[in-house]
Amino acid sequence: MKIKIAETNHEKDQAFQVRTEVFVMEQGVPPEEELDEYDETAIHFLGIENNKPIAASRLRFVDVYGKLERICVLHDFRGKSYGKEIILAMEEVIKENGYQKAKLNAQTHAEEFYKKLGYETVSDEFMDAGIPHVTMIKKQL
Repeated sequence: MKIKIAETNHEKDQAFQVRTEVFVMEQGVPPEEELDEYDETAIHFLGIENNKPIAASRLRFVDVYGKLERICVLHDFRGKSYGKEIILAMEEVIKENGYQKAKLNAQTHAEEFYKKLGYETVSDEFMDAGIPHVTMIKKQL
């Protein structure tokens, strides 16, 4: 998988299509919650395999953290470490921007996945878009 920062409107639309397929169509998140006001200013990542967009995420800088958000891989491409690859790419951009810490809100079913990447849970479980989540941080990138 090739990972790139989505720079054109077309590339951003491709990232939004992947997110819509995973979060809205597969997980039932309302479209108005999935695409929000932060999409205008966030850095969007796009994972491509054989010219097909298959993964997406976005990055924002909040307080002292690079905040990883909307991380997703299309169903047929899961289990190939693509999620890990996109997170590592995001962490590189966080460091390039002078930040040393990362934060994310993980769906609880993915909590162990993030722990393996060095994230630790720092919150109780909470609901977001009808899905249980926890906040996790990585103190040093």
